[in-house]
Amino acid sequence: MTAHIAARHFTSYNLIKKGNNLDIFEKVYYMRALVGVAAGIVAGFLIPFDTSNSPVDQGVAVGMTFGIAVVFYFISLGIGRGIAKNVPKDKRRKVAMEGIVPFIFLLLTFMIIVYTALHQSILT
Repeated sequence: MTAHIAARHFTSYNLIKKGNNLDIFEKVYYMRALVGVAAGIVAGFLIPFDTSNSPVDQGVAVGMTFGIAVVFYFISLGIGRGIAKNVPKDKRRKVAMEGIVPFIFLLLTFMIIVYTALHQSILT
């Protein structure tokens, strides 16, 4: 049952069907994935890198990433509540949790890509 629910998000049918036929939870899911991409790009730019003059503690990088993730997740939570304003009270928790896995995955992926692209010269 869970695989069926997860699979419906990743089919190309959802991306090409005509009109605005996505249900509320799918809209929240895709919005949260896009916010995760934005958070990853911002984190990749803001995380400081080690130089010989001022070494940066790994705790600072992890703390900044976690802080950026929390801020962007609360932003996506506000947007999600706006999208799902007519959802019954028993389904509101699902709105808050819908799309959290792609949010985290895409945040980490794009943070690593941007950070590596910006600071690849320090590796050589």
